[in-house]
Amino acid sequence: MTGTPSAPARRPAYLRPSLVGLVVLGGTAGTAVRDLIENTFRTPSGQFPWATFAINVSGALLLGALVEALVLAPPGPRRALQLTFGTGLLGGYTTYSTFVLETITLGGAAAASALEYAAASLAAGFVAALAAMTGVRAGVRAWDRRAA
Repeated sequence: MTGTPSAPARRPAYLRPSLVGLVVLGGTAGTAVRDLIENTFRTPSGQFPWATFAINVSGALLLGALVEALVLAPPGPRRALQLTFGTGLLGGYTTYSTFVLETITLGGAAAASALEYAAASLAAGFVAALAAMTGVRAGVRAWDRRAA
């Protein structure tokens, strides 16, 4: 047999304690921030859940910025940053389950309110993520022009 030996296969992220630890740390922080916001700005039953709406839209904005920054970044600790801040922090911060529960709760009082909340959340989240991605890309281009 000739040739060079191949590099050992890397273990998947979920089998690497250091990466799992980063997700746990980020998730703990994100969940704590979400809990603080939700408990500070409680929504009476049947009313538009502004706290969850703001959490999910701001989470989409931050995730869009993070994803675009990681795509444009040079190779390096991208995986650790993605797991810490994307999967961990923003995964713990945003809350799809609360969004669904509040949509169902609103639907019990008025179906139109539930539909408005769901549509507004999805549309605002999409626009926020797109705006963040566009803004990061424009910022990197401007930085590159100044550096050249």
